[in-house]
Amino acid sequence: MLRLANSGGERRLLGPLRRVERGVRDQVDARVKPVVRWGVGQALPRAAMRGAARKGDLQGRLIGASPGVHTEELHGLFEEVRAAGPVHKGGFSYVTVSHQHVREVLSSNDFRTGILEGRGVIGRLGAWSATDVFNPVQPPSLLATEPPDHTRYRKLVTRVFSARAVAGLRSRTEQIATELLDDLDARDGRAGEGPVDLITSYCGLLPVTVISEILGVPTELREWMLERGAAAGASLDLGLGWRRFREVETALAEFDTWLTGHLKRLRAQPGDDLLSQLVAVSEDGRGLNDQELRATAGLVFAAGFETTVNLLGNGIALLCDHPDQLALLRARPELWPNAVDEILRLDPPVLLTGRVAARDTEVAGVRIGEGAVVTTVLAAANLDPDVFADPHTFDVTRENAREHISFSAGRHYCLGAQLARMEGEVGLRAVFDRYADLRLLPGRVRRPTRILRGYEHLPAVLGDGESVDDRVGPIGA
Repeated sequence: MLRLANSGGERRLLGPLRRVERGVRDQVDARVKPVVRWGVGQALPRAAMRGAARKGDLQGRLIGASPGVHTEELHGLFEEVRAAGPVHKGGFSYVTVSHQHVREVLSSNDFRTGILEGRGVIGRLGAWSATDVFNPVQPPSLLATEPPDHTRYRKLVTRVFSARAVAGLRSRTEQIATELLDDLDARDGRAGEGPVDLITSYCGLLPVTVISEILGVPTELREWMLERGAAAGASLDLGLGWRRFREVETALAEFDTWLTGHLKRLRAQPGDDLLSQLVAVSEDGRGLNDQELRATAGLVFAAGFETTVNLLGNGIALLCDHPDQLALLRARPELWPNAVDEILRLDPPVLLTGRVAARDTEVAGVRIGEGAVVTTVLAAANLDPDVFADPHTFDVTRENAREHISFSAGRHYCLGAQLARMEGEVGLRAVFDRYADLRLLPGRVRRPTRILRGYEHLPAVLGDGESVDDRVGPIGA
């Protein structure tokens, strides 16, 4: 009896103790795991880059360049890497800036995504500290999966985000651009009352509005989405400081919570937006599960928003800095689509990406062992003189501008490339059609990121209120 009583007493005592233990463990995990995630995914890579750069390593100097430098400031370094050979052994991976071999690595079945995956102790720490909150560089995101899962996801998504669907968005995008410029007129005026920041007043609002409508987001949440979009885009970068990393994780968690509820609402009451179609689409009776839908919708939001903001800002800066090219576009508006590709070529939204060798292989005669990482520098491949004549010149008439690799290549070619091109063309043409005398002011600031390339601030004076149409009639007339 005493033994049984003691046994019952132990059970009554152990229950609360175990709950306390679990609570303490959960609190420790909540404090420790973010630190480990930051250390594995951001601090260690940043330290490795800086260490390699101090030793003069070309790859370390390239990736570890100060955040926020203009892509043009890296051109000399690109050429140093190019002179070292088609595939250069860097301090912590191979690196190539050759157009041919960048495309080869990105398209080959001998390579896979997963550059952020660790091995050994680092890999185990990464797995232990992982969170199930959406992140665009973690599975089941299209950026981080391989066949057969990638093939299934992409096939379903492509059925919804088709060329016809993007074409159908064009008129709405033109309307949004007009409304934003009308708001800009009403708020800031056009008689030199500025300056205005074109990034916060226009370049960010256009893509976030388009993406929000694709996702079925209510208009009143646009500003909220804009803030989360900036953070989600930063999650694609490398070497974030602790404070910025925590801001990004918090924003992703908030977006993930909202998206979970939003998808539940769409299942019950689908709308006419593209995300509602994605919720319903299936192949052989199998669609995307909730986690896959969250990853896909989140990637559409993060990548679609981020690259287009940079495309618009970079394009405005290039055209203002090259008035002869802007004059060509005003005289020959049919060149606008080509101009967008030339902007993407010369100042791309993404500096580089990476792949891991899935097996022993060779690139340009260089043996690449299984598990080795190859860094493909997209921005440098776009300047390859073997492909682009006079590659450092901005030329909106360039016949092969579309051969750039800014949208990657192979099975991971950017799913939103058509949408980005359309938004770039509509957004840039609208602002330059509206403001004949748009002028950038001193004080432009590049974004404090390494991998993502764009402007954080682009101050400008809009002009005297007279549009191109006011002066010369219809463009091209």
